[in-house]
This record gives sequence, structure tokens and C-alpha cells, in this order.
Amino acid sequence: MTASLNQPSGNTILNDIKQLTKFGLSISVVFSSVAGYLLGADIINYKILALLSVGGYLMVGASNAFNQVIEITQDAVMQRTKTRPLPAGRMSKRTALIIAFVFTLLGLAILYSINPKTAFFGALSIFLYTSVYTPLKLLTPLSVFVGAIPGAIPFMLGWVAATNHFGIEAGILFAIQFLWQFPHFWAIGWLLDADYKKAGFKMLPMGKKDKKLAIQIILYTFVMILVSVYPVLGLTGHLKLSVVAAVITVLPGVLMLYYGFKLLSIQTSLMARKLMLSSVFYITMIQIIFVIDKFLR
Repeated sequence: MTASLNQPSGNTILNDIKQLTKFGLSISVVFSSVAGYLLGADIINYKILALLSVGGYLMVGASNAFNQVIEITQDAVMQRTKTRPLPAGRMSKRTALIIAFVFTLLGLAILYSINPKTAFFGALSIFLYTSVYTPLKLLTPLSVFVGAIPGAIPFMLGWVAATNHFGIEAGILFAIQFLWQFPHFWAIGWLLDADYKKAGFKMLPMGKKDKKLAIQIILYTFVMILVSVYPVLGLTGHLKLSVVAAVITVLPGVLMLYYGFKLLSIQTSLMARKLMLSSVFYITMIQIIFVIDKFLR
């Protein structure tokens, strides 16, 4: 009886796999891909939608698993991550690597079955995240710029899955999510600055929380809003946005700007947290607004 109690339960193993692959984050990425697909598809093919969802989850989960294998030493010293399966000793590196490779191969195969371009961008995302962004975090704040590239792929990946084409439409979707990540991750970097520095990560552009950082957050947020409403001009091919939808899209952007200016004047973790939460609200809402607007037009 004692021996059996020491064995990890199925529920514990499942929870560890969910932590290893960052289940919540992976689901949010799948949401972005699905939104991109719905924007690009003339006729919704539910088989492709299911393949995109599963393949996308596997690819993101693989990236997160590789990342945690590489950063096991850093995760062990950070309060936020020390209870993850690898630093806590509940899972071996070998097991994590097996999961990561299996997820990668299955994810690539599934995305390739949609079309080769979708698989290519999925593979590019894993490569940049694990082989470039992850090691750069210990070397330079420019890692955030590199990390924003794979982070921006999901929204446009859905469009490519639907159309088998990368053009101005997919480029705009990529640009929106690319620009969004700077205020989002700098807000997180502000909140977790002490933890990141303990691990040796260089996540803030000038290495400290100050007004200059808040100004950069405001500038990136402003440009992000402009790019998000750009489709209303009718210059982005098949990606269109009505005037009403464009106005509604600006509103969550104004909320982000508000908290950006609040952070500029009141440089506290509370304001950084509110900015971070408003950024999550923004990226979720514009994807919903874009999709609803397409089907109402």
C-alpha cells in the first residue's frame, strides 16, 4: 500500500504535462489561430479547423516543453516557476524531451496535412522560440523582439491554413499581434522584474522599471492601435473592417493606453498588472470583433 501511495497518480501526471506545455497559454494561442482561420475562410471546413486546433496546440506545447528543459536551472530559482514539474523533480528531462519531440512531430504532421505553408510557419515558430528567443533571454533585452516573432505567428497561421497564402492580410494579422506583445510582455517584465533578475533574464529594454519604459509601452500601444484599424481603409486585400468595428476596436486599445499613462505617472506593480490584464483583454476582443464583423458584413 505504501509503495502505491508513492506512485504519481494519473491526475498528477496529467497536471504535470499541462504545466509543461502551459495548457492555458497554448489554448489562448489556439484561439488566435482559429480566429485567423475564420477570417480567411470563405467556407468553414470543420475538419481543417480541428486539425489546426490540435496541431497548433501540439506545436505550442512542444515549444513550451523545450523551453522548460532549457531553462530548468533558471526556473528552479524563480518563485513563479520553481514548482514546475522539472525543477520540482516530478518529471525527468528525458520524459520532458520525449513529450516535446512527440508533440513536435505530431504537430508538424497535422499542420502539413492542412498545407505545407502552415507547417512551415509552425516549424519556424518552434525554432525561433526555442533556439533563438530562449537563449537570448540571458544575453539581451532584444530577446523580447525575437520572441515576439513566434508569438505573432498564430493569428496569421489561421489565415494561411484557410487560404494557403501569405499576403498583406496575413501580414497585418501578424503585425497586430507582434506589436501587441511589447506592451504585454514589458508589463509582465515589470511585475516579475525581481524574479527575472534572480534568474539572470534580461527582459526590460533598459534593464529597469522607469518612465522611459512606460513611454515605450505607450508608443508601441499607439502604433498597435493604428495597425489594428488599418483594414478599415480597404487597403488590406480580403481582410476588411467596417467603420463601426474599427471604432469598437479602438476602445480596448484606449483602455491599454490609459493604463500605460497611469504607469507613466504611478510606477507601481498594481498599474503594471492592470496594464497586463488590459492587454489580454485587448488581443482577445479585437480577434472576436474582427470575426464578428466579417460575418455581419
